[in-house]
Amino acid sequence: MSEHRTKKASHADGSRAEPNQRAPVSKHGDGKLAPGLYLVATPIGHAQDLTLRARDLLARVDAIACEDTRVTAKLLSLYGIRAKLLQYHEHNAERMRPVLLERLHAGEAIALVSDAGTPLISDPGYKLVRDVAAAGLPVTSLPGASSVLTALILSGLPSDRFLFAGFLPPKETARRGALAELKDVPATLIWFETGPRLAASLRDAAAILGDRPAAVARELTKLHEEVRRDTLAALATHYETAGAPKGEIVVVAGAPLPDAAPSADDVDAQLRDALTTMSVREAADRVAATTGLPRRQIYARALALKDGAA
Repeated sequence: MSEHRTKKASHADGSRAEPNQRAPVSKHGDGKLAPGLYLVATPIGHAQDLTLRARDLLARVDAIACEDTRVTAKLLSLYGIRAKLLQYHEHNAERMRPVLLERLHAGEAIALVSDAGTPLISDPGYKLVRDVAAAGLPVTSLPGASSVLTALILSGLPSDRFLFAGFLPPKETARRGALAELKDVPATLIWFETGPRLAASLRDAAAILGDRPAAVARELTKLHEEVRRDTLAALATHYETAGAPKGEIVVVAGAPLPDAAPSADDVDAQLRDALTTMSVREAADRVAATTGLPRRQIYARALALKDGAA
């Protein structure tokens, strides 16, 4: 689907500005960032995937909330950025949210980043966004890299409708239960997996979801990026033989496969059974409904069977 195109507005000096754009600069014209929470995507592998806007903002915020200060500090050092780092992760989130909210109420501009990719995807950041929004404080996003979307577009599978399931449970019984909940979702499925569990996860997926087309995306945007495309069962066999792969892994599986059309013998068997207690019309209605075949075709076959012509 093409993007909508809109006219660009002109400033008095002749420069152009996008309509409805939220510029992160205060109204005072002093270059200071407007207070609020900024959700900033960071690279998933290749350091140059940090956007120009993100690089500029990270250098100007009052503080950066991050999962691991060592990981974020390493990224910032590549761009010569020095910033105050505050740890915010699932183990300290309950304690740190009030601290961050207090700083935002005081008029600070704070960025939230994850170790890699888009924050809030499979991490606890959504609770911070919820509380910031509930407090009536500004929150916006600086979009960028995402392993979920990168894996999806590289998989070659339909991308018009998809569901991201995070990490599947590590134990077989729970994992199969989670897959059973996803079985009938009419969309491409995406989930994270670890190398040691990959083969078992693919084998369970083939058993529960059916042997769908799938892809395993590994080390995306990095030197050893790999995308292997096949069916779930074939991919499971490959990794059972090759061993656990290294790196960050995203699995993409196609939507439910269409049911195979019933054979002529199956249709006849259903009709004969139905005709023992039903009229031709009733039998045709029932078998057409259960097989999905055209009623006219089923009715003609029911008549033939009833008349003994078949």
